[in-house]
Amino acid sequence: MHLSHLSLKNFRSYSELDLPLTPGITIFLGRNGEGKTNIVESILYMAFLSSHRTSGDLPLVKLGESAAYTRAKIQHPDRELLVELEINAEKANRARINQNPIRSQKELFGLLQCIYFSPEDMDLVRGDPSERRRFIDQILTLRSPRMAGVISDYERSVRQRNALLKTRASLTSLEPWDQQVAKFGAEIIAARLSLLTEFNPYFSKIYANISAEKPAHITYKASIDNPSVNSQENYSALINTMAERRNQELDRGLTLVGPHRDDLILNLGEHLVKGYASHGESWSIALSLKLAAYELLITEGTKPILILDDVFSELDEERRTQLISLAQSAEQTFITVAVEGDLPKNLTGTTYLVKNGSVKLLS
Repeated sequence: MHLSHLSLKNFRSYSELDLPLTPGITIFLGRNGEGKTNIVESILYMAFLSSHRTSGDLPLVKLGESAAYTRAKIQHPDRELLVELEINAEKANRARINQNPIRSQKELFGLLQCIYFSPEDMDLVRGDPSERRRFIDQILTLRSPRMAGVISDYERSVRQRNALLKTRASLTSLEPWDQQVAKFGAEIIAARLSLLTEFNPYFSKIYANISAEKPAHITYKASIDNPSVNSQENYSALINTMAERRNQELDRGLTLVGPHRDDLILNLGEHLVKGYASHGESWSIALSLKLAAYELLITEGTKPILILDDVFSELDEERRTQLISLAQSAEQTFITVAVEGDLPKNLTGTTYLVKNGSVKLLS
């Protein structure tokens, strides 16, 4: 899989941008604030329908404009897809595939698969549980696009249930939403646990290759007892736990049970990574998470696009070597770098200079 063309209009700092793209390595060179990360952000948005830099869509639209537009040609082994996305500041977004409007943006999931690594990935290790939940759910949707709909339905059900809890609604009013939260939540928990069973060996092996001092693994911390890969068992546990915590939820006006309260626990030897690991170990854990995601997708017959956003200046030689090897093996890799000297000398490709919102081919 690779992109052969990318067009932007009113996206972040770009009024207009047209980029022909090729397989292999593409490097965007430019000082911070010149717009290089905006390019890869547009690609990631088309893959995940969300930004890795902001929680809302409004910052993506160029100041003074009402909408931003992204357009990409995606080359699959057996077909070419033209994906167009209209990102609106004040109304629902719209999308087209091969010039045909689609009913829901969710139909875009799976068409463009990306694994990205950026300085913000340290939040996977040191940040809130929401960062780790987002990480595992992104892998879920890359592997099974229908899970995007399940997650969306779950989030909508939780919002509705929270609104009722805030008004201290009756049991009769809450019960249908208890069932909705439990139904979708049970499937998400089961899918996450199933994914972790497959993911953990890749993660542990990759971390051992980077740092052999202590073994690394991931466990799942749930808001219910005995979470299972069986959705029906999770459903019963969610219903029962919500009933047990009903008074607490009414007092706080919040749903306190479900996958939106869960966490991935990163372990290094006998210790929790968070609060224990050194800076270097934390970078190794973050890198191993992303490399494991990439390797897992590769084994399923997909070669996702790799995006390395301004990370080489943060890594030592050993960790750089891991990324260089991956970048050179990927079908298509996009790299952003602020200073040419931060780029490993043995890593070359098509290079663009990004300056003042303009993109110029250097080599």
